[in-house]
Amino acid sequence: MAKNFKDLSEPEILALAISNEETDGRIYADFAARLKDNYPATSQVFEEMEAEEDNHRRQLIDEFRRRFGEHIPLIRREEVKGFITRKPVWLIQTLGIETVRRYAESMELETQRFYERAAARISDTSTRKLLGDLAEAERHHVEIADALEKQHLTREARADEDRAQRRLFVLQIVQPGLSGLMDGSVSTLAPVFAAAFATRSSHDALLVGLAASVGAGISMGFAEALSDDGSLTGRGKPLLRGIVCGLMTTAGGIGHSLPYLIQNFRTATALAVFVVAIELLVISWIRNHYMDTPFLRAALQVIVGGVCVFLVGILIGSA
Repeated sequence: MAKNFKDLSEPEILALAISNEETDGRIYADFAARLKDNYPATSQVFEEMEAEEDNHRRQLIDEFRRRFGEHIPLIRREEVKGFITRKPVWLIQTLGIETVRRYAESMELETQRFYERAAARISDTSTRKLLGDLAEAERHHVEIADALEKQHLTREARADEDRAQRRLFVLQIVQPGLSGLMDGSVSTLAPVFAAAFATRSSHDALLVGLAASVGAGISMGFAEALSDDGSLTGRGKPLLRGIVCGLMTTAGGIGHSLPYLIQNFRTATALAVFVVAIELLVISWIRNHYMDTPFLRAALQVIVGGVCVFLVGILIGSA
């Protein structure tokens, strides 16, 4: 059962501080290991921050031994109500290098503020001093992190890491998402408009469009996830790529299917054609922005393919 901070004894408070330093040190070590290949400068920053945390941990242990003896009680974060919580490292890592940097800064600031607030609520003089000393140590951690970042993250190093981040983002998110969006937007055109012109029914066209979109999303999601495990290509986690690809495939197909919620067939079809044009332009923009494909060339390639599939759907549906 979780315990209130105000109910902790001085040995328990010091043990909690030791546990806190140990956990943060492990987090920095994990960051350094995960970032080493693609972001070496930032990895070096986290390695040195981990060393600082380890040094403070040793100082706290020495202080505990001096005051309370050899046995240090095991106090975990989750056992103290209102204490700092940390997100899993793998979750932060998937959000990008800037998110990791900001998260590391917030770790130190959160711990500092917690100790400061705790010190203000404790009446015992020695405990107040202990918490004040811990808050001051955390404040110095922030200063050390800033100094290390200035030392290792030069303008050139940050530019290299920004380029690496963009490459990873394109490989792991943009490419599977674009592949899904293109498949969903283009491949579902034929069944949707074939059903629309064959039945002249908005309801029937909507059902076909939804079925084609969801089916294509599931198929493309599995295909992307099973294509490779990302260990050699650097394309990231298969599950994430599969989810991105599947969702974008479904979104691409549903976009020009939803207009058939309108009962009037002609109005619905006109709106669906307009949505298709928007989808193709968005695909062209993404290829231009992330794939460095000239916009006119990207637009021509996408629009020609989309128009061909669109016409096939109309011809088959009108036959």
